Amino acid sequence: RRQRQMCIRDSPGCDGVAFTGGTETAWAINRALAERRGPIVPFIAETGGLNGMFVDTTALREQVIDDVILSAFGSAGQRCSALRILFLPAETADGLIEGLIGAMEALVLGDPADPATDVGPVIDAEAREALEAHAERLAREAKILHRLNAPAGGTFFGPVLAEIPHPGLLEREVFGPILHVVRYEADELESMAKALAGLNYGLTLGVHSRIESFARRICDLVPAGNAYVNRGMTGAVVGVQPFGGEGLSGTGPKAGGPHYVARFATERVVCIDTTAAGGNATLLAS
Repeated sequence: RRQRQMCIRDSPGCDGVAFTGGTETAWAINRALAERRGPIVPFIAETGGLNGMFVDTTALREQVIDDVILSAFGSAGQRCSALRILFLPAETADGLIEGLIGAMEALVLGDPADPATDVGPVIDAEAREALEAHAERLAREAKILHRLNAPAGGTFFGPVLAEIPHPGLLEREVFGPILHVVRYEADELESMAKALAGLNYGLTLGVHSRIESFARRICDLVPAGNAYVNRGMTGAVVGVQPFGGEGLSGTGPKAGGPHYVARFATERVVCIDTTAAGGNATLLAS
């Protein structure tokens, strides 16, 4: 991070920065750009998120389980768009959690080059240590519902399913295969959604419901760059779903959106008073 800051600060040929990564690194880059002498340059950041999915009692159980497992544990949870907090209605939470545990047991951890593997290692030892520290905190302050054993060797981290009392337990993104479950009563839905929005991340949002008004309500309560209804939360399709967030999740404009390339351009205007030609058609034609 320090090398990146120095490179940006000391490079007079830098005309702009486009960055994808963690929020803290984006802050560091922003500080380096602010300290840089010379022209003020554009900074486009796409960072992480505390991405939530809200499920209601009308949602299809099997579809929810499939989409949650893929969204939370696909790519070992190392996607900025990955599901981090799952909100389940109290009436059906036990059955959904039971199904999630069963689906976790079917996951294969191993070499990502093997097509049979579902979950590979995390990026490095430092990332694994951070995940272990968070799992220890969850064991103290929340409840571990299920955890898979990690293969020996490498930087594997066994996926974790944990229940937390409130989304406010998470202050920052936990980048890896840890899924946090929050139960809510019907009269708590709005307060839970506002609590998630109050964490100031806004990258992806998921909703599972067969009631359109429920999905609209959640999308209104929780600002997010990309909202997905009745599907997984990862894998935005290039050219169809421009991707990017707001708040602590990025600056915009969206990658693949109509305004992205324009952010790299410099806009200039030339104004001409045509009356200065005095009505001379030859001068105008020239």
